[in-house]
Amino acid sequence: MWPKTWLKICCYIYTMIKKISLLFLLLFSINSFASYILIPMDAKFQKEHLKAYGITYWVLEKQLTVKWLLNYRGGSFLMPDTPEIQRECQIRGVSFEVLSNSRTEQILTEISSPSKNMDAVVLEKAPKIAVYSPKSNLPWDDAVTMVLTYAEIPYTVIYDEEVLSDQLILYDWLHLHHEDFTGQYGKFYRAYRSTPWYIEEKKRAEALAAKLGYSKVSEEKLAVAKNIRDYVIGGGFMFAMCSATDSFDIALSAEGVDICEPMFDGDPSEPNYQSKIDFNKTFAFTDFTLERNPMVYEFSSIDTTNKRKVPKESDYFTLMDYSAKWDPIPTMLCQNHTALVKGFMGQTTAFERDHVKANVLVMGENKSNGEARYIHGINGKGFFTFYGGHDPEDYQHRVGDAPTELALHPNSPGYRLILNNVLFPAAKKKKQKT
Repeated sequence: MWPKTWLKICCYIYTMIKKISLLFLLLFSINSFASYILIPMDAKFQKEHLKAYGITYWVLEKQLTVKWLLNYRGGSFLMPDTPEIQRECQIRGVSFEVLSNSRTEQILTEISSPSKNMDAVVLEKAPKIAVYSPKSNLPWDDAVTMVLTYAEIPYTVIYDEEVLSDQLILYDWLHLHHEDFTGQYGKFYRAYRSTPWYIEEKKRAEALAAKLGYSKVSEEKLAVAKNIRDYVIGGGFMFAMCSATDSFDIALSAEGVDICEPMFDGDPSEPNYQSKIDFNKTFAFTDFTLERNPMVYEFSSIDTTNKRKVPKESDYFTLMDYSAKWDPIPTMLCQNHTALVKGFMGQTTAFERDHVKANVLVMGENKSNGEARYIHGINGKGFFTFYGGHDPEDYQHRVGDAPTELALHPNSPGYRLILNNVLFPAAKKKKQKT
């Protein structure tokens, strides 16, 4: 009996070992199966950088979590693997890679290493986007609305009535379209005062100011700027390009001071108004001198457009390199597949470095020309980013020029900077160390 019993025991042990082996094999296989999608953002492997942001936003709208892998292959995105996400990437032409659990863990371990200037930032929700823009068809195009449309990121257009009725609290992120907050109609007087669009726009602005209870456009625009200021101080994210950057700060600095000439508001400007400018009220700029001449297409000494001597062929600016683990905010805003970005002009092309406040980060600069191109700061609980120039893929965009066809520039580094800012409010906040 003993040998027979022993044989049964041996058979039982063999069967159990076989089952355990199969279980381990099954577990290993499951762990090797695809569980994540990586959207690479380097130059070599991504065909559609701009639409990749749209995919990320779309995934966040599905209430799924995304990890933004800072400084890993150009700032790649890591998300759950689902047939739906794979299909959407294919439809939009976005390059992606399917990763196993084990490969994903290897990547995250590499990123977490203290020796690597990388970090994984969790993106939690799709931010609600507002674009401050007139609802009329003005003879120029806005880079932000164009790239949001191309990337298929939804946004709402708002203007003065919405801002002054406290609707900004409905949005996480606000873009200021090409705008003049000083009430001088973009300083277009010399070149365009006789054109139908300028005449019509002036009438429309005056009618809106009167409707909202203001005697001057400059007073109404100041009220709008102050509401936007309060939105940022309360925790909002504000992004501005071109003339919306310096004119916003100028309007705040000139509160209670008439800086407009008669052709703009019907009465003379205040004598010696330069001495009454309060730089403590601005977000980003200080010690600037206002341009008094209404025939000069310029607001102040902040902008470098008329002072720059940079040939188009060599007009580039450099993005700063930050510590991803210690300074995740500027690192996020500078994610790109190149550190060298083509320059481009605008009414406000770039900012004089001497006029940028000491507490404002210069994230992109043309050092040889003394220009800050891309800056970021904190005001109260909120954040702001100012980006010089009008259109990153149209070097010298003029009034009336055709809009840029972004399908011809799907990997634009200059446009990527805009979309970095769009996703910024989605990030789980970490305290900046420097």
